[in-house]
Amino acid sequence: MENSDFKILLVDDEADILEFVGYNLKKEGFLVTTASNGSEALEKARKHRPHLILLDIMMPGMDGIETCDTLRKDESFKDTLIAFLTARGEDYSQVAGFDAGADDYITKPIKPKVLVSRVKALLRRSSTSTELIEGNILTFGDLSIDHEKYQVNIQSKKIELPRKEFELLYLLCSKPGKVFSRDEILDRIWGNEVVVGGRTIDVHVRKIREKIGEKCIRTVKGVGYKFEV
Repeated sequence: MENSDFKILLVDDEADILEFVGYNLKKEGFLVTTASNGSEALEKARKHRPHLILLDIMMPGMDGIETCDTLRKDESFKDTLIAFLTARGEDYSQVAGFDAGADDYITKPIKPKVLVSRVKALLRRSSTSTELIEGNILTFGDLSIDHEKYQVNIQSKKIELPRKEFELLYLLCSKPGKVFSRDEILDRIWGNEVVVGGRTIDVHVRKIREKIGEKCIRTVKGVGYKFEV
């Protein structure tokens, strides 16, 4: 797809950020819509159906974390890319962002060319994510994972997983017993061109464990993770 086919919603309460970042994204051909707070972001997201939402965290009223969480609870935004673009660089803020369902966390200040590169990588990742392993249903006792439908079931009960959690689970389950290194997981799920926080994988694994149980995914210290039947 060309850049002009992608719609981006940029959300920030600072007008100069909206103008500066919006200008650089538009210059690359992206279709950019802006919002200055969380409530306006929800309204414009439902109206314009963007492929990517860039969210600030510190906004009056509904902040970015709450906005992201609200979007993720709406089934129609389950697969929409959401990335935080914020000055908050603390580990706990990043963890909160990924807990809310973000796909990426970008800290300000960031050079326009680097930001554009991150945005392109995010959109490219989304476009190629279905290349992971398609068309198979993996079954392990009461657990079944249907990649074609992006659906997980435990004892016939549907378990909701955001896209990145699903892809991580499917990757680990595709080769039970194999230890996937952190670098391999980042490359396969997030793309090796994108720098994400060091806690990203840990946060996603923790959330998967909360939904499907603690025992299935084992941590291999200093290496990565593996799925055990």
